[in-house]
Amino acid sequence: MTEFDWSEIRWPDALSPDALRDAWDGLAPLTQDIALTGAILAPAVLLGLVLMAGYRPGALVGAMLWRFRVTNAVFVALIAVSVGIGAGLIAQERGLRAGTARAADKFDLVLAAPGSEMTMLMAAVYLQPADVPLLSGAIYAEVAADPRVDIAAPIAFGDSYEGAPVVGTTPRFVTHLAGTLAEGRVFTGEAEAVVGAHVPLAVGDEFEPAHGTGEAADEHAHDDADFHVVGRMAPTGSPWDRAILVPVEAVWHVHGLASGHGADWNGTVGEPFDAESFPGTPAIIVRAEELWANYALRSQFTRDDVMAFFPGAVLGELHRLLGDVRQVMSLMAIVTQVLVAAGVLTGLVILTRLYAQRLALLRALGAPVRFVLAVVWSYAAVLIGLGGLLGLGVGLGATAVLSRIVTAKTDILVTATLGWGEVHLVAAFVSMAALLALLPGIVALPRNVVAALRG
Repeated sequence: MTEFDWSEIRWPDALSPDALRDAWDGLAPLTQDIALTGAILAPAVLLGLVLMAGYRPGALVGAMLWRFRVTNAVFVALIAVSVGIGAGLIAQERGLRAGTARAADKFDLVLAAPGSEMTMLMAAVYLQPADVPLLSGAIYAEVAADPRVDIAAPIAFGDSYEGAPVVGTTPRFVTHLAGTLAEGRVFTGEAEAVVGAHVPLAVGDEFEPAHGTGEAADEHAHDDADFHVVGRMAPTGSPWDRAILVPVEAVWHVHGLASGHGADWNGTVGEPFDAESFPGTPAIIVRAEELWANYALRSQFTRDDVMAFFPGAVLGELHRLLGDVRQVMSLMAIVTQVLVAAGVLTGLVILTRLYAQRLALLRALGAPVRFVLAVVWSYAAVLIGLGGLLGLGVGLGATAVLSRIVTAKTDILVTATLGWGEVHLVAAFVSMAALLALLPGIVALPRNVVAALRG
């Protein structure tokens, strides 16, 4: 007998791996997600079809659900809370990534003194307090004079008003950051300010900034500095919604520094600045006219006396770490759901013991073993399925609540919603738990019908 060579098998072209892969890739994303959800649930559905083929256990299952409705509701609630919180946490991580990326959209390139890119990202983009070196007027002049540069805005921070950071910058940067203002106009003089969407100041109000931020702020350090609010930005979904923007010249003046302009300065704030009178700035926000120019500028200004970085690239590294955290969170959610499924199945085993006499009566009346298994399995599958569906609702609510909390704590607009990834996770839990739900039925089968009827 000659050995059969399996490599000689020739699959039809339509069933070849490449053809199947191409067919899958040709499906719309929504169709793929729905098909994947169906594939995940398919084992449990097939098990149910096999168990219930030829039988109608619906009436008995309904009676069991109603007879112990309070206990059943507790089981469903336990499943829903576990599934919902796990799905909500995973969705929140995705929403936080999207929110941080959206908050950095207006920051193409950041120049700062050599040091930690992450520190400068948090300080210049997310307005976290930081003590950093200053860039000189010569460096600013070199950047601003480059023909590829459209905006070169110095950023000066360190003061605050009732917890809101006061940031010195230029009128052009305010327009770039916020676009059309929700109210008023952009500042044109040193004593004017534009407030973020969530700052508790109205157009026409006046305020006096404090030196520093938080509990260490000196409320009386700038007693002679009064600002008049002339505009309010529309919401940006970033920490700048809680910031107060003033002319950078005003920040320099209240700290006893030069104005950044020459002796013939007429009081008009913003560019151009004089290199000799430029007091220094923690960061320069740069926007080039062409995308490719940003890369050239980053290369040009990455040297011993200055560093240039893309906030998006630094965020990419941060998101990579968050991706690892997401994997850990997903694993923890799966482990938690496995433990919950084990607890639910244990409870179902105990609960089905309450039906021991009823199941024994069914066997005594001649009901086949498969019918009894179908009744018990359907009962457990209904509880698990309801818990999974309600879990998606709990996940939506948990995601909304967590989004509001994260937004309030970080000032980054987070609008997380459940996606197909979370639906697939819940479907996997339901399918796995439904397959394991066959065990309570096997355990509940009376070994001795007469003894079970007497018990």
